[in-house]
Amino acid sequence: MSPESTGLDNTTLQVLANYCAAAAESMGWTLMRTAHSTFVKETEDFSCQVLTPEGLTVASPKTFGATWYTGLDYGGVIPGFDYRDGDICITSDPYAGFVATHTPDTHIWKPVFRDGALVCFVGSHIHNTDVGGAVPATLSRSLTEIHQEGLRIPPMRLLRDGVMNQDLLNLISRNVRLPEQNWGDLNAQIACVNVGERKVHEIIDRFGRESFCTGLTALLDYAERQSRALIASLPDGEWFFADYADEDQEGGYPVRVAVTLRIHGDTLTVDFTGSDPQLVSSLNMPTGGMERHSLAMVGVVYALYSLDPTVMLNYGLVRPARAILPPGTVMNAVEPAAVGMRSLMSNLAQTAVIGAFCRALPDRMPASPGSGVSLMNVKTTTRAGRTVMASIGPVGGGAGGGPFADGSEGSGANMSYLKNTPIEISEAEIPVRIRRYGLVADSGGAGRWRGGSALEMEFQLFAPQSMVTARNRDRSIFSAWGLCGGQAGRVSRFIRNPDTDAAVELGSTDVVSCDPGDIILIQGPGAGGYGDPVERPVEAVAADVRCGFVSADRARTDYGVALDAALAVDAAATARLRAELSRRRAPGEFGHGAGRLAFEAVWTPARYDALTRILIEVPTTWRFFVKHRVFAALAGHVASTGGGAADVVAAYETLAAGFADLPPVPPGLASRLAAAAE
Repeated sequence: MSPESTGLDNTTLQVLANYCAAAAESMGWTLMRTAHSTFVKETEDFSCQVLTPEGLTVASPKTFGATWYTGLDYGGVIPGFDYRDGDICITSDPYAGFVATHTPDTHIWKPVFRDGALVCFVGSHIHNTDVGGAVPATLSRSLTEIHQEGLRIPPMRLLRDGVMNQDLLNLISRNVRLPEQNWGDLNAQIACVNVGERKVHEIIDRFGRESFCTGLTALLDYAERQSRALIASLPDGEWFFADYADEDQEGGYPVRVAVTLRIHGDTLTVDFTGSDPQLVSSLNMPTGGMERHSLAMVGVVYALYSLDPTVMLNYGLVRPARAILPPGTVMNAVEPAAVGMRSLMSNLAQTAVIGAFCRALPDRMPASPGSGVSLMNVKTTTRAGRTVMASIGPVGGGAGGGPFADGSEGSGANMSYLKNTPIEISEAEIPVRIRRYGLVADSGGAGRWRGGSALEMEFQLFAPQSMVTARNRDRSIFSAWGLCGGQAGRVSRFIRNPDTDAAVELGSTDVVSCDPGDIILIQGPGAGGYGDPVERPVEAVAADVRCGFVSADRARTDYGVALDAALAVDAAATARLRAELSRRRAPGEFGHGAGRLAFEAVWTPARYDALTRILIEVPTTWRFFVKHRVFAALAGHVASTGGGAADVVAAYETLAAGFADLPPVPPGLASRLAAAAE
């Protein structure tokens, strides 16, 4: 639909877009300022939207923490109700309409009527600190089915004609650990959508009802036209990339998300075939196979917006794109799979999509962000014996170095721009002492443009039976990758009682029991660098050392820059070092860390392809078991000539011989895979 066909010229349409964006921003400010939990009012893990009558996002804030919901579609839940003025509906069930994506995310939506006609909806979601379940703060990768992940609210009416559903509130209160906190946050959500409703009426007062209604559709169409024009300017082709999380369950094997990016004309496809099977842990994503599900499209939105920051951010942006999400995989889990840690898997999907775009456009895309952001929560007791629980902030890495600039330090990229919690707030709300909070030296990957540094936090607890949860713990094995000769970022660390005889390396553990006096140190992963580090200006390296981003030792080994005791550049020594580094280095397209290089020496693309093709034929409930048995059989076996696909087939055949429910290997698969590898 063109602007002319709606009766709105381009200028008026842009003014309408600004008004809708301002309405969404007002909703966000209301929610942030009136919320009770730290995770909402400080970390800002929430979203709010102006929606079409069909439930498609027209506007959402760009200045708050949760930026994944540009393409959020409420269409899976909106049709289930007859609406009246004053109604508000609610859901937190990830498998009911695929709007909520894990149980702590409570979504509400409110119809807006004008002159008796439904003109749009306004919606909001927050991440509740706790909704009950097996562990404090609800989420852990150790959980194996959604029934362990706290309260699931199916799509229901929260208010009817403005009257609260008290029975539902009583049910919520009985199933969460801190009901007064949840109730306070829910009231903030209600205030948020009420403000949205009022702002919509103000917009209609200016534009008129008919122009507003047709304008919402025109805004989606305008974003779609922008998106198609941008995609059409990209090269046609097909590019594959894969990325890994550290483990698929507690103490498990790595988990892979694979994506094939296909660009053809003004359309693109992200095909996630080749991603790992549905897991017996909570790292699965509940997308329902929806081609434009918001979680599956985050990487696409980030890539398109990076290529052209003038595109309009609404559902229309993803209309020219589609995702292929095979059922029974981590990208499209089947109920009752646990999905609480879907944000870790969404982060992984984002870096995989960005990696595929990097293959297509290495001169326009950045290296990998640090990813692996850990969302830290503490449950403990006060001296008076009162239970308290709060978020003390996200700890992650920075943005990847890009073609023209260093990555941002300690934030940005696919951290979703969640905000840090000020130390004063954390120490006021819960009895902890923050001992250290800052950036990690030498964590950003070296490059012509340096990767962003990681954050670190060290804190001490004082009460018995305290619990620390570190949601999304990752990147302790697989580091963020560099690009065009840039080096990988440093891996993350998680330690209890560091620098003592009782020190324990916690790896990707995400629930830790603590005694009085215990100290927790967490360091996020650094981001990847871009370009050959030897090409970084010498003075820029010296400035990094003076600022504490890079140590003098790493300036020598990574950048070939020698500094004296006063941190002045030794020009002669630097010339020799850089000449030696240039002779020894053979920069490649991607700079992977030691963890990935060691893993892919065993699990080559050919072997993974063989496993994927076998698992497609295996019943969903068997896939995780089969993956683990085949991984165990090949542990430490470096791939042979041809990528070692035959080893995977042989391992599966041995396994299948003992279980009648497992199908045979497809005829000729081993020979076809070997031929493809050659």
